[in-house]
Amino acid sequence: MRTLEELIDTEDAALPLLKEWAEGASHSFELLAPSPQPERDRVLLGLQVTTRSTMGAVAHDTGGVLIDHGWLRVLGSGHARLGRNILDWNDGRSNGFLLVADDVVGGFFALNGGGLGEDAGAMYYWAPDTLTWESLEIGYSDFLEWASTDRLQVFYADMRWAGWESDMKTIGADQCFNFFPFLWTKEGSVQQSARTPVAVEEQYAFNLEMAGKAQA
Repeated sequence: MRTLEELIDTEDAALPLLKEWAEGASHSFELLAPSPQPERDRVLLGLQVTTRSTMGAVAHDTGGVLIDHGWLRVLGSGHARLGRNILDWNDGRSNGFLLVADDVVGGFFALNGGGLGEDAGAMYYWAPDTLTWESLEIGYSDFLEWASTDRLQVFYADMRWAGWESDMKTIGADQCFNFFPFLWTKEGSVQQSARTPVAVEEQYAFNLEMAGKAQA
């Protein structure tokens, strides 16, 4: 276990890089203020990554990141607008990977620790319309930079509906939409299915249950 002093890099921290991406983003890219000192320190100690890394900077120096009107949420130390922190969110939910972000349509992003494939260190997306993990073939830092560009719009082009920006004002960052008919069914689609706000933890548990049934 590395100490807090070993994990906090005051000379070559990644926070300035995060701020650079935020300022140059093609859509909203909000770095939330970090949680109080004891909490943010606890999160960083639990992760055992340095603030020289982008993950360490997000976890310790931000409360999280809200991207494109809150469509995408990257977990940090926790904030009033994003109550989940990256350390506690993974407790009991991940095995062989680290959940680092999620979106408003019930998709989840994880850093592969070997449990999702042989490409350890790669980012994966648990797609809500297939309930399968898909490799993005990029790492965590590249994922954050990617999320600041128009490539994010291309990625979600088929998952957005008319008026989605207005709907972002009605849902919190610890919620997502549950669609019925479900998106992974032939009848389901973001355009036609009914949308109901649910807690992200509820959606994650539901996806696990449905994926398990599909594999049975």
